[in-house]
Amino acid sequence: MNPRAACLACVQQQPPALLEAALWVAAEHHPGLEPEQWLSHFRHLQQQISHGLPILPAHELAQPLLRRLSELDFHEEDEWPMRPQVALLHEVLRRRRGQPLSLALIALEAAKGLGIPLQGVAFPGHFLLRVPGADHLLDPCSGRRLYTRECRELLQRQLGSDAELSASHLLSCDAHSMLQRLSRNLRQLHLHADNPLAALLDAERVLQLGPPNTADHLARADIYELLDCPQGSRFDLQHALLLCDDPAQSLQLSQRLRQLEQHVPLH
Repeated sequence: MNPRAACLACVQQQPPALLEAALWVAAEHHPGLEPEQWLSHFRHLQQQISHGLPILPAHELAQPLLRRLSELDFHEEDEWPMRPQVALLHEVLRRRRGQPLSLALIALEAAKGLGIPLQGVAFPGHFLLRVPGADHLLDPCSGRRLYTRECRELLQRQLGSDAELSASHLLSCDAHSMLQRLSRNLRQLHLHADNPLAALLDAERVLQLGPPNTADHLARADIYELLDCPQGSRFDLQHALLLCDDPAQSLQLSQRLRQLEQHVPLH
């Protein structure tokens, strides 16, 4: 089974094997990587986490778990510009630095193994965590509690001072959504690293993991243009146009398609 198929199979399991799926994503970019070795590494880490937790009911252990990860030197990457290693899970486990989503995936796997209830929250620009039924969210980078005011401030830091917090920003998400978001992050990071072939792998995975949307098809179309592959770009522009409900954007897409028709296909 190739890494892509193994990743998709992990997400289909009940419960999903989320960390293993993320390691198969990394293996797609690093063919020599053996996910089982890193799962063994993680099991050792989980023992270290467990030994440092207080004796409390399981539903009260999520924040101590996140603080324990901080004690073990897991932190948000502060290097800029960010490189793909902040979203490749074997690198995050090795370096103990990553994006909020990458750190959250490690925390969720540890919580699952220790019987601690914890969910992912698809907050814009900064992935968060929640204990089911709690009146606050948790920052996977520090364990800090975020109530409504802190969530609003975080949203405005991410999207601008005019951003309005809504219930849609606080929804829990499933394994498919988390792997899709991880793939989007990697797509962007590989583009910034001037590696469009790697970004194409991530763009393809995004479309396999969940319902396609206009932005994801446009992102892959742009990558195909970078790779001088007009047929691939045309395919995604056509699908983006079918999904688009913005008249102005539809017009722009139609113009791009007409421009492509003037070029002789190269592939």
